[in-house]
Amino acid sequence: MAEHQHLEKLAAMLESSGEYRVLRRLRLASPALPPGGTSMRRGVLVDVETTGLDSATDEIIELAMLAFNYSTDGSFVAPTSAFDQLRDPGRPISPDVTRLTGITDEMVAGRSIDCCAADAFIEDAVLVIAHNAAFDRRFCERLLPSFAAKPWACSLREVDWASEGFESARLSALAAGYGRFFDGHRAMHDCEAALDVLSRPLPRTGRTALSVLLDSARRPRWRLRAVRAPFAQRECLKVRGYHWEATNGPAPGAWCTETDEESFEAECEFLQTEVYRQSAPPIQARLLSAYERYSLRAD
Repeated sequence: MAEHQHLEKLAAMLESSGEYRVLRRLRLASPALPPGGTSMRRGVLVDVETTGLDSATDEIIELAMLAFNYSTDGSFVAPTSAFDQLRDPGRPISPDVTRLTGITDEMVAGRSIDCCAADAFIEDAVLVIAHNAAFDRRFCERLLPSFAAKPWACSLREVDWASEGFESARLSALAAGYGRFFDGHRAMHDCEAALDVLSRPLPRTGRTALSVLLDSARRPRWRLRAVRAPFAQRECLKVRGYHWEATNGPAPGAWCTETDEESFEAECEFLQTEVYRQSAPPIQARLLSAYERYSLRAD
C-alpha cells in the first residue's frame, strides 16, 4: 500500500508538469452491489484467439468469457465470474499467431474446451458482447451452437468512438484514452479491457459506453450489401463507412454496412445515385436483430 501511494505521488508529479502522461495498469474493480431497486441483467463478454482469420477453416485456440451484471440502463456494471480455456487445434500454430498471442503448440497440446461448462456459463446471459462480433461470433457458433441462440452486440462497431474523441476503436487505444494499459492479445485480457471501457462515461456525451451499446443492440438494423459495386467507387464507399466482406461460398463478395430504419431509404438513395448511378442498383438488404447480426445466418 505504501509503495502504491508513493508511485501515485510520483505519477501525479509527472502529470502536473504538463510534459508527461501516465498510463496506469488496467485492473477491474471488485464486484459491487447495485443500488437498491435496480433492475439487473447478466451479460457475457467473449473473445477468441484463433489459428487464422477464416471462421470456416481456422480453429479456436483460446476461448475467454467474462460474465458481468449490469443495470438495464447501462449505468452500473460489475464483473462476476470468468471462463478461460485453451484448445488444441489439431495442427501446428503458425509462428505469426504465436508472436501475436504468445500461445504455443506446447501450451495447447492435448487441451480441449469443456463445451458443457461453456454452455452452462452462457445459459443465463441475456446478451453476448465482443469487440469485433463479426469475427468472434462466427467462430463461437461453430464451436458451440448455443451461441447462435443468443443476441450479440459489438463494442467495436456499435459505439461511435470517433465522435467521442477517440482516434481509434482498438481496445488498446480506448484503454489509453482512459489512462489505462493492459497486456493485449490474450483473450481474457481483452475481455477485461472491453468491460472496463464499457463501464466508463464517454468523454463527450457522459453516458457509459455500455448504455450506448445496449440502445443499439435493442434496435433492428438494415444490413446492406452493395454487390458488384464499381471498383472506382471503393474510396467513396470506405469514406461512407462500408467495409469489404468476402464470402466462403459461390456468392460474390460485397461492400457492406448497417443502418437504422430511419436512414435506410437515404442509404439506398446514396448507392443508387453516387455509387451505381442507375435506377435499380444490385444491392441486398436484410433487417436484422441482435439475434442474427454478425451471425453466419446473416449472410
